[in-house]
Amino acid sequence: MSPRGRPRPDRRLEKKLLEGHDYVGGLDEVGRGALAGPVSVGLAIVGRRTDDAFPDGLADSKQLTARARTGLVEPVRSWLVDHAVAHASPAEIDAYGIVGALRLAGLRALQQVTEREHAPDIIILDGVADWLSAPQPDLLTALEQGRPPQMAREPAADAPTPPVRMEVKADARCAVVAAASVLAKVERDTLMIDLADPGYGWASNKGYASPAHIAGLTALGASDQHRRSWHLPGLDRH
Repeated sequence: MSPRGRPRPDRRLEKKLLEGHDYVGGLDEVGRGALAGPVSVGLAIVGRRTDDAFPDGLADSKQLTARARTGLVEPVRSWLVDHAVAHASPAEIDAYGIVGALRLAGLRALQQVTEREHAPDIIILDGVADWLSAPQPDLLTALEQGRPPQMAREPAADAPTPPVRMEVKADARCAVVAAASVLAKVERDTLMIDLADPGYGWASNKGYASPAHIAGLTALGASDQHRRSWHLPGLDRH
């Protein structure tokens, strides 16, 4: 545990999994609850020869300052066998729903490392819901029954996805997932800061709800960067 009582990441789970696998991936998402901008997925790959000593200060990205996260990017990249960050756009979120968009971004990240011959044999995924694996037919049918008519079927992978090991608080407890969370957060934040902004305050709120963002929605309406299928606050006047 850290001095503040927060869990510190370690390598126990990933090293146990590496006993039977060549590569283990850590997967984490950022931007799921935002009103605007993409949803982003970070994928970090470790192998049997990965150094036990991961970068000093590595932690769940939510526990770090922006400066600390940015300072960790290069040490994290150097520590990993491979890494990728991929995105699904607001239009894709509207088309597939947030779960389908997360899967699309995750599959894109997997494709990147696979093309470099670093496909993970198993993935540690933060949370309790496996949004990466293909939905089972009965679950897919249930989802489609409650899905708006314009929503498309969730994207399919060109190749089978690796097995997924769900782990609650993996971004705080597993070094490889913490690494993925830092890379995804920094890249998505940079994308939001660089967006042309007519008055939504994206540089400070990164697309999440904030007084400035809601005021911008009230004054300007929704932009192409907003998730238009969502109930966006501040639009009652439009």
